[in-house]
Amino acid sequence: MSATLKDVAQRAGVSTSAVSRTFTDGASVSAKMRQKVEKAASELGYQPNFLARSLTTRRTKLIGLVSNNFHNPIFLEVFDLFTRGLQDRGLRPLLVNLSNETDPEQSVQMLHQYSVDGVVVASSTLPPAFSKAFRDRGMAVVNTFGRYSSSPQVHVVGIDNAEAGRMAATELMARGYRSVAFLGGPEAATSTQDRLKGFREVLANHPDVTVTHSFAEAYSFQAGRTEMLRLAKAPLAEAYFCGDDVLSIGALSALRDVGKRVPEDVGVIGFNDMEMSGWENIALTTIRQPIKQIVNSSVELMAAMLDEPDRYPEARLFPCHVVDRSTLRPKV
Repeated sequence: MSATLKDVAQRAGVSTSAVSRTFTDGASVSAKMRQKVEKAASELGYQPNFLARSLTTRRTKLIGLVSNNFHNPIFLEVFDLFTRGLQDRGLRPLLVNLSNETDPEQSVQMLHQYSVDGVVVASSTLPPAFSKAFRDRGMAVVNTFGRYSSSPQVHVVGIDNAEAGRMAATELMARGYRSVAFLGGPEAATSTQDRLKGFREVLANHPDVTVTHSFAEAYSFQAGRTEMLRLAKAPLAEAYFCGDDVLSIGALSALRDVGKRVPEDVGVIGFNDMEMSGWENIALTTIRQPIKQIVNSSVELMAAMLDEPDRYPEARLFPCHVVDRSTLRPKV
């Protein structure tokens, strides 16, 4: 049988409430009392029951970590950083897969049943209505990789996706390409819309450049490969800005299969700079999104909101930069 709070109290010669206070964050307890209780707990192998404690404190320290893009390898890094970051602050992540989910109310109901203290929506493809629905039910919310707004309804941490599109277009112009294309993720995703918008803004100043665009069904390898195979049935552009590294790697696979050399025949620039993009057999030129800084900032905001529930929503943006490897021709 596992040792109980009552067992620890008897061993230490103190009340059960004294033991409870010792293991409650922020509770008042003397150094002498703490030492006595912790010694007894150690001797008995006692571990406090956090779920039981939440009935008293009304704080579960559970944080719903919500996403819908589990086919994208970048989220292995994202989830690793989030789970470690939350756990380091004494919070417990509850991973929720909302792939193919369209009704925010169902998701809100599920997380409400788990009595989460907060929700991190780690997605650039879930509609903003999801974050707002969690907020409207009184949950602390951070939308990581969400759409930038100067007056956000919930906390948003990420990048300026339109600026990322502008960076990609500027890079392609510096390489002398005169026929370029955007191969985006899902058309309804705000990240896709904003990257395409920025891409077009720069190219509008280059009337001699041919610009086209298309969309993949998802941010996944197979979706990128399928779309590039479709595009290859007609004359291809000289270079493609793929709205995600995993799309780019799928596109590279398709280009190889149709006999196109990269970058000699077709150039490719991606977005994210996930780990495999730097592998020698891929060597993808890409725009680096500072994932670690974004996740750390999101965890910091969530912890702050739990202490200050009425904290005014803010948007935190982080800069991106081009990582030059081997899938674009040299600058002219």
